Amino acid sequence: MSDARPTTLADRALRWFAGAARDLPWRSPDTTAWGVLVSEFMLHQTPVARVEPVYRDWLRRWPTPAALAAEPAGVAIQAWGRLGYPRRALRLHSSAVAITLRHGGIVPDTVEELQALPGVGAYTARAVAAFAYGQRVPVVDTNVRRLVARAVLGLAEAGPATTTADLARVEALLPRAAARAARASAAFMELGALVCTARNPDCDGCPLRRDCAWHQRGRPDSTVPRRRSPGYQGTDRQARGVLLALCRATPTGVEQGTLEAAWPDLAQARRALAGLVQDGLIVENGDGRYGLPGMGPSAYRQYAANR
Repeated sequence: MSDARPTTLADRALRWFAGAARDLPWRSPDTTAWGVLVSEFMLHQTPVARVEPVYRDWLRRWPTPAALAAEPAGVAIQAWGRLGYPRRALRLHSSAVAITLRHGGIVPDTVEELQALPGVGAYTARAVAAFAYGQRVPVVDTNVRRLVARAVLGLAEAGPATTTADLARVEALLPRAAARAARASAAFMELGALVCTARNPDCDGCPLRRDCAWHQRGRPDSTVPRRRSPGYQGTDRQARGVLLALCRATPTGVEQGTLEAAWPDLAQARRALAGLVQDGLIVENGDGRYGLPGMGPSAYRQYAANR
């Protein structure tokens, strides 16, 4: 690859991004680092359309980490609603507490400090460093890996997980100026999400088409076996969701028998209940009832009043 090619790819992506980027609240110029962190927690495995209204409500209610840290963890789980994977809410609350106690309420700006926060992995740490603080760090999600695999390597798909080589390839594509590199990272992600999709990519509308190795090779099929999705219906995850929804709806707590009767398979219901307790998403209140952590009737009334 020539020295000019990485800059060319980034320049083309940036020109496209200037006119095609979605108007999303976490991309607003006045978005704080906390707003970026919240968006990254919510967007993990969840479509933008489902995240946006919850995100707006969340930032209205808790515009700073300290505001969320002052609430019981159960309030965060309650506000998470139907976004799915509710442990994210618990971890985001724990991160808010850590930011408040360790960093004076300011989201840290180094990848190392960010990654030390509860629930913040390598990808999220780099995303906040880039999108909140304008740093030149490679931000590599599934969309970016697929885009780079096609444009640079000529492969239909990337591997199953981000590797050191993936990070190096993306970093090589970034412009030298930090702010421009951060925007290029956002442009690559947007291209992967909207144009260079896993199925039915819009090659005719792709700004990288002229230099795309995969397109030049005739778009060969993937040699990576497709993994079948395990589905959702009838799974422990669905059972957990049903039980957790009951606890969110009943602030005084739900009797164990009621929770077990809410799912047709008793053994699976008990397994789901035990898993929710083990994960800290619900707690036993001491009277045979289960509810959200720290979420008694008074806390729920306060939560409802601020909706």
